[in-house]
Amino acid sequence: MRFENPISIEKIAAIIHAKVIGDATQLTTGINEIHRVEKGDLVFVDHPKYYETCLQSAASFIIINQEIPCPSGKALLVVEDPFGAYQKIVDHFRPLRPSLKPISDSAVIGAGTVVLPGAYIGNHVQIGKNCLIHPNVTILDHCIIGDDVIIQAGTIIGSDAFYYNKKTNRPVHYKKMKSCGRVLIENEVEIGAACTIDRGVTSDTVIGAGTKLDNQVHIGHDTVIGKNCLFAAQVAIAGAVTIEDEVILWGQVGVNKTLRIGKGATVLAQSGVPGDLPGNQIYFGTPTEIANEKKRERVWIKRIPALWDKVMRAQ
Repeated sequence: MRFENPISIEKIAAIIHAKVIGDATQLTTGINEIHRVEKGDLVFVDHPKYYETCLQSAASFIIINQEIPCPSGKALLVVEDPFGAYQKIVDHFRPLRPSLKPISDSAVIGAGTVVLPGAYIGNHVQIGKNCLIHPNVTILDHCIIGDDVIIQAGTIIGSDAFYYNKKTNRPVHYKKMKSCGRVLIENEVEIGAACTIDRGVTSDTVIGAGTKLDNQVHIGHDTVIGKNCLFAAQVAIAGAVTIEDEVILWGQVGVNKTLRIGKGATVLAQSGVPGDLPGNQIYFGTPTEIANEKKRERVWIKRIPALWDKVMRAQ
């Protein structure tokens, strides 16, 4: 989440009742989670296992629950409950203000765009020119839609991230991490019916220009999809995935979190992607492998009974 204007660390510290260690004169430009942090960002950490990752990240400010040495050029904000502090910052800068109108007064809709009955357009949504928004589409707060975009009936843009902070005290339970990111949909994107596209936890979920999604596709939080991609029905992509330009995912492909699929890759139907895939290859299977190699493997597997029978007769 980008703040409208840079904010002093002293002000942030006052909001969350934090002790500042390090350079308290700096300004912060936003809050982010570890997969998307940039210089000027705040990030929080509440487990020693991840201290070093946060300290060495691009983040300039770390909300933390212990006093430890602060790297040069950064500042620590020490609180008892960093997760709770994060929630306070989200509530302060992006509070929930429900709009009870089908189209919010703060929404901006471009010339030539058609919004059909039953659609809901939330606060501070921006929709470009010559778009077609079908019935029962929901576009939630702060999402941005480009020009010449088609969104089919029943699709939801900007639902909360599936993102929870696990508490291990018994019984184990999960605390919802409030989503304050956005969805950005670029020009000439087409989105099928009954798709769900989650907003970023703190950053943006992005769908690049010219990309086409079939029906019932799910895009997880903070995922960045390149230009001119093609996803068939029931593709499901987890959070913080990077998919480069011109990638094709055929029906029911599942993609694990925080990985990268390279430009021009094709993944055949019902495959499961557990890790990074280089571009310009065709993949198949679970876990995914080069398609031709996987097909040859299947041919040999079918031959095993005959080979085994031949071995037994030879004995």
